[in-house]
Amino acid sequence: MKRREFIKKSGVIAAGIVTAPAWFDMTGFSKTVSETQDLENLFNISAVEAEKLLRLALSRGAQSADLFFEYRPNSSLRIEDGIIKDIQYGISLGMGVRAVKGDQIGYAYTDAIDFQSMKRAAETAANIANSTESFKPAHFQKVAAKNLYPVKTYSIDMDLNPKITMLNEADATARQFNARVSSVIASFSEELRQIMYFDSDGKKFQDIQPLMSLRVQVIAEDGVRRQGASASRSARAGLEFFEKPENSPSAVARQAAATAIINLDAKPAPAGPQVVILGAGESGVLIHEAVGHGLEADYSYKNLSNYSGKVGQKVAAENCTIIDSGLFPGKRGALNVDDEGNLPTTTVLIENGILKGYMHNSISARMMKSNPTGNGRRQSYAYPPLARMTTTYLQKGNYEPEEIISSVKKGVYAKGFSGGQVDTIKGDFTFGVTEAYLIEDGKLTAPLKDVTLIGNGPDTMNKILMVGNDLKISDGTWSCGKDGQNIPVSVGNPTVKISEITVGGS
Repeated sequence: MKRREFIKKSGVIAAGIVTAPAWFDMTGFSKTVSETQDLENLFNISAVEAEKLLRLALSRGAQSADLFFEYRPNSSLRIEDGIIKDIQYGISLGMGVRAVKGDQIGYAYTDAIDFQSMKRAAETAANIANSTESFKPAHFQKVAAKNLYPVKTYSIDMDLNPKITMLNEADATARQFNARVSSVIASFSEELRQIMYFDSDGKKFQDIQPLMSLRVQVIAEDGVRRQGASASRSARAGLEFFEKPENSPSAVARQAAATAIINLDAKPAPAGPQVVILGAGESGVLIHEAVGHGLEADYSYKNLSNYSGKVGQKVAAENCTIIDSGLFPGKRGALNVDDEGNLPTTTVLIENGILKGYMHNSISARMMKSNPTGNGRRQSYAYPPLARMTTTYLQKGNYEPEEIISSVKKGVYAKGFSGGQVDTIKGDFTFGVTEAYLIEDGKLTAPLKDVTLIGNGPDTMNKILMVGNDLKISDGTWSCGKDGQNIPVSVGNPTVKISEITVGGS
């Protein structure tokens, strides 16, 4: 079944403090399964029945097959100008069956967790092949994985009051930051993805993946101009994550409010080719988009990437080493195990400017005679897994950030990013910059507005002149879209000097 309830009612405000409405009760909403408890009961499936389903999926000649089960409670709440505007909660539950022959995929899913419905899904997926040859599933063995997101109490199992308290704190901090702050929206969202997997190679795993996000949006006005800004934090963690000073609701609110106020006084960006310095952290989205997508192996073996067939060749500056890793504990891109039962790895994609390899799911690994790298990911049980990023970043270098900035006579310092897009075949990219400054004589001077960065991924990677020693993995609410699927990821970067990027401005 697939259920979603939507509630949209106003809360109450008293002395500037929002309280939980009496009509809302989350008790019994989530069926949290402890990590020591088997999920087979939750999904109403036994290992014997799983084997029967896999036999059906393989019955028409598919070379491999897998079953993916998912139970995902989720909720969100939003305070706008001191009033509760939305409280939403929902539950999705279902399973998907994949049958694979070569790189052809038969995929079917059902949101009815009963054996007959699952059997029909397996029979449908099997139709990708049409042969009298039949393969048998191997004996199941559990995948032994690390625990990269240990949580004592999942936030979704707690009542609303601690979450509303956080939103009240963010709202108050943003309003007190500056008199020109005219509007504040604070929101909190969470989910608890509980998954189980069987495949014909004998892999079996289960995982419980928490994910929560806090976001603050601020509007600042001075009577003539109006600017907005936002800041966010997200992690696979419990609410204790927000007890750290740098992640507190007040810190997030101050970041959003400060950016909005700064942008009120910003001047138009100078247009044309410029020396650009990327600030640490959020600028990793440029690495993600301009380089990372082209290194997802399903694009590569289909010759849909500008990096296809270039392993061993120079594709970036010598000081450029790019890595994807799902092993950062608690990060949004962390995975105990990917959605195909493969353990995440630290995959060196480019080393000292030389292309070393790609991010693989099981199909691309087989097609390219390589090994899976733990990058098989899917949005939900309704989708087959694709080769996807986890946490992608440029490895730190040797320069101090101040040394890099002082080396620039005139240029642009890009600190905050809103995301971007890339053509994987050509490598052309465009990015929106939410916070930027003019660099003059080695110092940051005027704030800039309406900044976009336009360029080509391989070309830009070859123009990296200096790499800082201040690598930062952003805790923002980054999501990645591909083939209609959106998944949570992390991005990271040290401070980086690039000799030239086209800056879109006035």
